[in-house]
Amino acid sequence: MNKYESIIIVNPSLEEQGIKELVTKFTDLINKDGKVESVEDMGKKKLAYEIKKCSEGCYYLFNFEANPNFIAELERIYRITDGVLKFITVRKED
Repeated sequence: MNKYESIIIVNPSLEEQGIKELVTKFTDLINKDGKVESVEDMGKKKLAYEIKKCSEGCYYLFNFEANPNFIAELERIYRITDGVLKFITVRKED
């Protein structure tokens, strides 16, 4: 298993409960195939340019271990989830 970090930008117009549900959904999904080491709420920040008519976004950083073939599935689910504006997943060097 490799170590990864994934940052997602969530639509700030979602209610606080909706954002928590999204974070829990992704944490549970990662835990099925790997292990979440930490989830960091980086807060609401102004975006450099508008994404889906939003000028701000709530940033969340996930540090986790997973199999390399799981990353494609995780990013597919990020793409089809309505509240996620942008995401990036990178492999961390040891």
